[in-house]
Amino acid sequence: MQKIESAAEMSALSAKLRGEGRTIALVSTMGALHAGQEALIRAAAARADVVVVSIFVNPLQFSPNEAIGRYPRSLPADLRLCELAGAHVVFAPPDGEMLPRGYSTFVAEEAIARPLCGLSRPGHFRGFATVAAKLFNLARPNYAFFGQKTAQRAAVARKVSEDLAFGVEIVVVPTVREPDGLAAGSHNAGLTPNQRQGALALVRALERAGEMVRAGVRNPDRLIAEATHILAQHRPVRVIYVSVVDSGTMEAVREVVPGRTLLAIAAWINEVRFIDNAPL
Repeated sequence: MQKIESAAEMSALSAKLRGEGRTIALVSTMGALHAGQEALIRAAAARADVVVVSIFVNPLQFSPNEAIGRYPRSLPADLRLCELAGAHVVFAPPDGEMLPRGYSTFVAEEAIARPLCGLSRPGHFRGFATVAAKLFNLARPNYAFFGQKTAQRAAVARKVSEDLAFGVEIVVVPTVREPDGLAAGSHNAGLTPNQRQGALALVRALERAGEMVRAGVRNPDRLIAEATHILAQHRPVRVIYVSVVDSGTMEAVREVVPGRTLLAIAAWINEVRFIDNAPL
């Protein structure tokens, strides 16, 4: 496995690989890798000739009230996980490579990025889309892999690829869950038992909504009310949003269409922000 820090070196390598007719899959991360991202790397290795994993804590994704300094970093462990999962290249640039002094160009997707996390994290998706576009330019991937847990991020990446003619196919991999159902995440290991119980309320809310849809419920308001009721029973949980949305546009829907609709939840568990969702 090769580790690259230079943007110019990453660009030259991807051009060489594409020139040889080899397919490239990109797994973009901010490090502190976990089982969910391991699953993305393995899925990418099964699809493409070369897997590029980017590790970059993107400062543009953090809202003013979010402390980037608290984001966990574990590069040596991340590199081991990448190699074991089948990555061929790890692109781990310093801030100055991705966002050099004087950087003033941004990419803003203004439809899919508007609802859900777009409302609760101002500027988040502009930061994500800007770095995603730069990674698409540098790595020149045929495919980019995202987890279902970050469904809105995947949808924004798909729109950026389509609108700016990058030609990157966005592949969404099912959410990896721990034995108790909690979605894999970089903060899970540090949760107190009380925080974990609060986080599991999100899982129970999603499961209950799925049961209701399988029983024939199609009214989003009923699903939202039931999910909110479950979340409200847990003291550490502060709901940011509970919404039933179209899985492509992330816009709220008036009726559940199985296979095209998501229940999406975001909540604070004390000072840790969680997101989760489930296709209905």
